[in-house]
Amino acid sequence: MIQKVAIVTGANGGLGYGIVNGLCKRGVKKVYLTARDEKRGLNAVDKLNRENYNAVFHQLDITDEVSVKKFADYIKIERITIDILVNNAAVICKNLTVIDYEDAKRVINVNFYGVLNVEKYLYRFLNNDARVINICSDTGHLSQLRNKFWVEKLSKEDLTFNDIEEFITWFLNSVKSNTLRMEDFRWKFYLPYAISKMALCAYTRVQQKHIGRGISINSLHPGFVKTPMTKGTGMLSPEEASDAPIFLALDADQSVKGKYIWFDKSEKDWANTSLVFDYVDLNAFNEFLNKMNNKQ
Repeated sequence: MIQKVAIVTGANGGLGYGIVNGLCKRGVKKVYLTARDEKRGLNAVDKLNRENYNAVFHQLDITDEVSVKKFADYIKIERITIDILVNNAAVICKNLTVIDYEDAKRVINVNFYGVLNVEKYLYRFLNNDARVINICSDTGHLSQLRNKFWVEKLSKEDLTFNDIEEFITWFLNSVKSNTLRMEDFRWKFYLPYAISKMALCAYTRVQQKHIGRGISINSLHPGFVKTPMTKGTGMLSPEEASDAPIFLALDADQSVKGKYIWFDKSEKDWANTSLVFDYVDLNAFNEFLNKMNNKQ
């Protein structure tokens, strides 16, 4: 048994469940499966524990500070120190190409600001050599951005949280005023999701600079995963896609810090705007676009 405690957010299904399952299989002492929906979370934990795994459910809505604080209070009372924290909880846009302002705010609130809530209340319980994994996306790679001003600002060495918030504000204001320029982006679909993941990848680098101790924080693109979010389309099962996050959680060298990790466990330069995305199966990708566009 590996004497570690892990927490995975958004884990009642899909990739999050795959990560919890994989950590349990590897023998992690205790894995907290967290989710907004209590019934689904308890059902997921029950399924795992029928395999004699030591999974524990705790309700957690990362967008609700009351919920996050309640979990933090539980951790404090139980005197838990966190060895592994996987920020996996995320949502996708309601429409493939049409950007609604309120929906854009919702997506960014969950995918970016939700992680900030977790940081605010849970990072204090991280062990001195803890590992934090921010589940991102290839859409969050800086090469997806074509706006020179923001590419330069987000890739600078002295990037700050305020810079990232300005980036988010620029996007949301552009959506609200109907002045968003599609030529500013490489891919033209699910832009609020992409912005949220770019912000999270950028913030991973900021977090690592300021976290101190021996803690490692990395962002990770898990691949094109078959989940309810992608309506079952993709190239990897949740179990297959969990391999890279589990590698970062348990096997990667502790010196890997502030990096952007690919689903094959290789390190990519997040700020390399010439990065080629040549791994996607076009048939699977077209199936994804068709299903999401038709809302099947």
